[in-house]
Amino acid sequence: MLNYAYIDEIIVNALKEDIPFSDISTENLIDKNSISVVDLICKEDGIIAGIDIFKRVFTIIGDIEVISFISDGNAVKSGEKIAEIRGNTRKILMGERTALNLLQRMSGVATITKKFVNKVSHTKAVIVDTRKTTPGLRILEKYAVTRAGGMNHRFNLSDGIMLKDNHIDAAGGIKNAVKKIRENSSFVRKIEVETENIDMVKEALDSNVDIIMLDNMDINTAKSAIKLIGNKAIIEFSGNVSLDNVKEIAEIGVDYISIGALTHSAKILDLSMKNLRSIN
Repeated sequence: MLNYAYIDEIIVNALKEDIPFSDISTENLIDKNSISVVDLICKEDGIIAGIDIFKRVFTIIGDIEVISFISDGNAVKSGEKIAEIRGNTRKILMGERTALNLLQRMSGVATITKKFVNKVSHTKAVIVDTRKTTPGLRILEKYAVTRAGGMNHRFNLSDGIMLKDNHIDAAGGIKNAVKKIRENSSFVRKIEVETENIDMVKEALDSNVDIIMLDNMDINTAKSAIKLIGNKAIIEFSGNVSLDNVKEIAEIGVDYISIGALTHSAKILDLSMKNLRSIN
């Protein structure tokens, strides 16, 4: 469920960025009472995420109705009309770029996520995101991941305990790091530890951690680690995961595969508002 109090702030800031004072092109060309309708067209195949955010932009601007023909998570085809926008012409044009930017970005994240999800659908592995998100847009990008069948990892640093390489180095090893965490954090929190080799996996197991991340391991080393871990901890794989190798990684028996590329490298889905026509 999206928190619109938070999202409205994102949208308003985006509108302020695009319209700091006025839209001098539109206001000097279009009559203030003009009413129009325009189509939202998909220009390539993909997965839609963010249609309600697209609508919300125009709700905030006012005097505009968006009629959508699809829902988040739906597959769309190139050339498909997925929504119709009706209302004050000036306001349609003022909100066009902000609304498209957000929808295209979110749909791009959903589209690449769906490709990864499809690759591992025959296994128990779950595709999850990371914190490698666009600053200020994390809530939208992580929402888009879930619309395509992926799952969210930590939302932020307050959301879960993960001991990464620098934490471990600073503490003088996994055992020391886990000991200090247990002394200083609530017992209700699960503890995840990032491991890079079999010795680190053994140390994490000796520390009775809840989740062991296999970070940047080759397949053979990961297989050995999984055999060693068994059912003693949840197993997450991360690092250098691509559409070319994710199937192989999933098939060795990991529980989760975290992929930064879902958000940091997603290409936008090409969408456009076209065929504007006056209706008054």
